[in-house]
Amino acid sequence: MTLPRTPSFRLDGRRALVPGGSRGIGLACAAALAEAGAHVVLCARTESEVEAAVAALRNAGHGADGGTLDVSDLDALDAFLDAHGPFDILCNSAGLARHAPALDTTPEDFDAVVGLNLRAAYFLAQRVARRMEAGGVILQISSQMGHVGGIDRAVYAATKHGVEGMTKSMAIEWGPRNIRVNTICPTFIRTPLTAATFADPERRAWIDRMIKLPRVAEVEDLMGAVAFLASDAAAMITGTALLVDGGWTAD
Repeated sequence: MTLPRTPSFRLDGRRALVPGGSRGIGLACAAALAEAGAHVVLCARTESEVEAAVAALRNAGHGADGGTLDVSDLDALDAFLDAHGPFDILCNSAGLARHAPALDTTPEDFDAVVGLNLRAAYFLAQRVARRMEAGGVILQISSQMGHVGGIDRAVYAATKHGVEGMTKSMAIEWGPRNIRVNTICPTFIRTPLTAATFADPERRAWIDRMIKLPRVAEVEDLMGAVAFLASDAAAMITGTALLVDGGWTAD
């Protein structure tokens, strides 16, 4: 009897693009892909942060490059992809949150959040997929707020629900091209960007009540999900969301 073999979780020989990969969740995604053997290309808007992240990855023995890019600038995006691509993997961690009660949302905040979280994510996936001649993997870092609502998060949740919808549709269209498209949906993760939320006693009580596990999430909690979905071990997974939410959406 011949036993079946588990497909490889390794990513050797593959190139991965990680927008927003210079810090926080994005840097954890980049490290996860690099640890699995991928050559990682980071992009973000702050040159010094990109350089520091690339240096850290290289110092750890990983293959890494990077450059500055505002992914909402589509002309600049096309130029970056022409210069650095094509890629086998896209893991998009670029995102923005401007939380406020729905009654107080300004058009400026709405346009900024929708512009990066939804519009830029859409055209980023489109342009990377166009260059994936032999197939590939597209991962969007979405949120548990793509599946539920939240206080002061109407605009943010709207963008993440949109990301979930576009991911399903792209998976249907691009499946015949052997491009898998999925989302990873974290709960609140302890990063500098969430420090103010965790420091608010009312918000912290809400988080502790909704997460069913006895702790909050750290960036390391996302790394296994990223490496798994990018690998051949997830070869039949597309058009779906992997919730890394500590049970938040189980209610």
